[in-house]
Amino acid sequence: MSTVFVNYRTGDGDEVAALLEHELSARFGSEQVFRASKSIPAGSRFPQALITAVRRSHVLLAVIGRRWFDPRTPGGRPAVEDPDDWTRREIIEAFETGALVIPVLVDSVRIDRSLLPLELSVLADCQYRRLSMRNSHADLDRIGDDLSRLVPVLAKVDTRPPLAGGTKDKETKEKKGRGESGTRIRTRDGLGQVGRDLSGTVVTAPRGPVHTGSGAQHNGPQFNGDGDIQYVGRVRELRQQVGRPAGPEDGQDR
Repeated sequence: MSTVFVNYRTGDGDEVAALLEHELSARFGSEQVFRASKSIPAGSRFPQALITAVRRSHVLLAVIGRRWFDPRTPGGRPAVEDPDDWTRREIIEAFETGALVIPVLVDSVRIDRSLLPLELSVLADCQYRRLSMRNSHADLDRIGDDLSRLVPVLAKVDTRPPLAGGTKDKETKEKKGRGESGTRIRTRDGLGQVGRDLSGTVVTAPRGPVHTGSGAQHNGPQFNGDGDIQYVGRVRELRQQVGRPAGPEDGQDR
């Protein structure tokens, strides 16, 4: 049984429907997403397979592009008004069985309520999502996040569960802005790390000067007039703030 049914009109949203199905299948599993040309086995009875799939789905994604209202019957009647139009039949069946119907608007189109027959007028009231080819990655992620939050079955199999506070990219940028990753430094015995927040500073095997405050930084020894070597830095202050007493190597006499 598929959880998500991808509904589209031939000649209007074929490519977008294929992209949507492909990305959602990669995230939730192919068996969770139904698209007619992929999911109906050869030799199966097409009408029965479509209706059965809609009735078993939790969500129907109705892909609507700029030519969605254009097709006509042989008699010149709009296809969307034809009871035998499959795009229309699938959407109506989804509403009747209580499935969640989400219009997916392609290329910034809008649903024109005046062009919808009475049986489909509720479609104009459904909260939609946009899918633009210029912003397809973010739009597909948002649709996937919506499905994961709305459908418990999908949340259990989601390989990229959404974060409560926003997208992963947003949180990553916020962490970098707060400087949580700190700064890595190389010492004689390996790599150490100095965080921007001094209360969490960890210095691994320091050798020579370590400068974490403001002002000029001097790397390496300096010589005074008497020929004594003076290591200029703030190791003493640093160790005092992180709870380690200063030692002789910091310039303190025994």
